[in-house]
Amino acid sequence: MAKRVWDDFLTSRDKASLGNRPEQIWGYGKRPALILIDLHRWVFGDRRQPLLEALRKWPGSCGEAGWDALPHIQRLLEAARSARIPIVHLTGLDPNLSGVAGWTDTGNGESVFFNHAPFDPEILRNRFDIIDEVAPREGEAVLRKSAPSAFFGTPLLAHLHAHAVDSLIVGGETTSGCIRATCIDGRSYRFRMTVVEECVFDRHEAAHAVNLFDLHQKYADVLSVDDVAPHLLSLP
Repeated sequence: MAKRVWDDFLTSRDKASLGNRPEQIWGYGKRPALILIDLHRWVFGDRRQPLLEALRKWPGSCGEAGWDALPHIQRLLEAARSARIPIVHLTGLDPNLSGVAGWTDTGNGESVFFNHAPFDPEILRNRFDIIDEVAPREGEAVLRKSAPSAFFGTPLLAHLHAHAVDSLIVGGETTSGCIRATCIDGRSYRFRMTVVEECVFDRHEAAHAVNLFDLHQKYADVLSVDDVAPHLLSLP
């Protein structure tokens, strides 16, 4: 079996507990939708930079991990568009415009991200703009959320039901945060969940790897873009 991204992070006991049992594979559904989560300027910044450099200006940056994932996300997005399946883009709900506090709010009008680094007010105004490289097209839904899960407080579930969707293919960030929360809620709603390994990323390597392992064990199929993109293109 090919090496997985989480293998180097598992202890010997972790590996022994898996034994020789086959992987749990939920399988693709018949009517999938693509969900892209938080591909906004806040995590990419304005150019490719190593993480520790990027954090000086962009406290929410994921550094080079996001830029490494971007070509794979573009490939997945183009496959979904060719397959003409529903596509949903999720981004943040700006608390300064909406008056709704975000989940990172400390309770005094500040965010936990701003306690450790100075920030440019211009960043706050544009941080939730989806980057041009994966910009939504006409007919693709764009929803704004104020919590980690794409389902919490949004019309996502109604939108998916309206299109008779039975399964979700997920890309975006962060693996340990919004991707994980969305997968748990999605599986709780009985959607078949597929996380595309190269199309999700995180600020921390260990968190990325271990959360993919846990999602694959319990809530989703973690598959390669080399598996998922051809599958989408094969749909009738």
